Amino acid sequence: MYLHLGGDILIKKDIVVAIIDLEIAAEGKGNNKFLNNIKDNDKLVYISEPGKEKSLIITTENYFLSPISSTTLFKRSFSVLDE
Repeated sequence: MYLHLGGDILIKKDIVVAIIDLEIAAEGKGNNKFLNNIKDNDKLVYISEPGKEKSLIITTENYFLSPISSTTLFKRSFSVLDE
């Protein structure tokens, strides 16, 4: 099944490695270094306008910055409609 990340981006749920809340992740020093390294990566896909991102989705292929909260994405990933 698929997970809608925002905009026109849909990904297969089985490639999702992690869904990270950026507000919480920004509190740790190690997390900031990780996030800065990702921003320098060619595989980062911006779904939202800069400054509007709420979550980071790590997949086996890319990194996505989404305007949708990590809680909402998590709930979507367990949607009853998938069964």
